[in-house]
Amino acid sequence: MHTEIQKLIQRPDFAGDKRFDAAFWQAVRLTEVLRSREIPEHIVEKINAEITSINGFPGQSKEMSRMLRNFISSTLTMLEKELKLVPKNYYQNQWMAIGMAAFGIPLGVAFGTSLGNMAYLGIGLPIGLAIGMAVGSGMDKKAAEEGRQLDLDLK
Repeated sequence: MHTEIQKLIQRPDFAGDKRFDAAFWQAVRLTEVLRSREIPEHIVEKINAEITSINGFPGQSKEMSRMLRNFISSTLTMLEKELKLVPKNYYQNQWMAIGMAAFGIPLGVAFGTSLGNMAYLGIGLPIGLAIGMAVGSGMDKKAAEEGRQLDLDLK
């Protein structure tokens, strides 16, 4: 028997809170995307346990928004670790920062020292950003080809 992922219950008392609305609809979209895929039973049970606690949460919209964002984050982390499923642009966003840190700063230091002026330190950052985005988008394309990419774009 296959267990279905539960639905999140909309809270009309939080209507109009932009932060809550954004987090809620993103969480709803995530659960819809996951319902369309074959997810192992133990992962569905973990997701449903979190949804049950969210649906029963009595707190204010600020805490509820935080809880929804944590749910999205922890669910995506679990899916990435256990099933290698990732949302769109996951690797590109991850590698953008890695590229700036791992390639951009060392390149900037190299430019600065070779030109004798450390003002050129900043030149390396956009180069590292471009390298990181290229590596990440290649990994995203590979994930899509392998069917490991969720039809979900997080903002």
